[in-house]
Amino acid sequence: MATENRLKTLPGIDRLKSLCQSLAMLDAIMSPDWEYRYYSFDSKWGLNEMMASMRNGQGDDFFILFNNNGAIIKGFDHESPMSPYANKPRRVWPGVLDEVPDVFRGFLDEPAFAVEDTTFCLWRRTEDPRWRIGNIAYPEGADPDGSDHLLFIFDGKPETYRNFAEEYYESSIPLSAVEYIYKHQPLTDEIIASLNSDVSFADLKADIENIGYSRAASSR
Repeated sequence: MATENRLKTLPGIDRLKSLCQSLAMLDAIMSPDWEYRYYSFDSKWGLNEMMASMRNGQGDDFFILFNNNGAIIKGFDHESPMSPYANKPRRVWPGVLDEVPDVFRGFLDEPAFAVEDTTFCLWRRTEDPRWRIGNIAYPEGADPDGSDHLLFIFDGKPETYRNFAEEYYESSIPLSAVEYIYKHQPLTDEIIASLNSDVSFADLKADIENIGYSRAASSR
């Protein structure tokens, strides 16, 4: 199953957080208008909580909550055979949310995450050696829950973002600039201009603060 494959390839919590901040910083440079960005990161989501998100404008999304207990990922692929809308009455596929640990129960009750629209959910507590999912009987298909499709960006390869962004933003993107931001190197006007000549460091101050880019997690 696709989700089980993702369990093996997803980076650890700190590295995932760092990568989410890099993706959000890159998208902030590429798209000054927040509503057109794919990837976002809110380092001030709540007390000791940070939130990463993706919205593709076609009805698919994912949300990742980072807190002192670990991290939890919820995703929705509207074309998935496991979509709640494929059932009458509407319901999340059995097993997807049933075994979420109590420490993440607040995540399931947060209206902003639209948990009623879920096709996959993964979590990892700080003490867990790996990512986990519930006990799920999947329907047939190569990617029945959409996790492979929506979490592809987390392979950690700058080339993956570069290829995505060149298609999405219809712009040529230097790989070296993506690599630079993946490493959380200090932003400069030169690096920013190489990605988007219409944006300056001054334009990004609020985004840098909100993303927490300068306080990024380690690359472990």
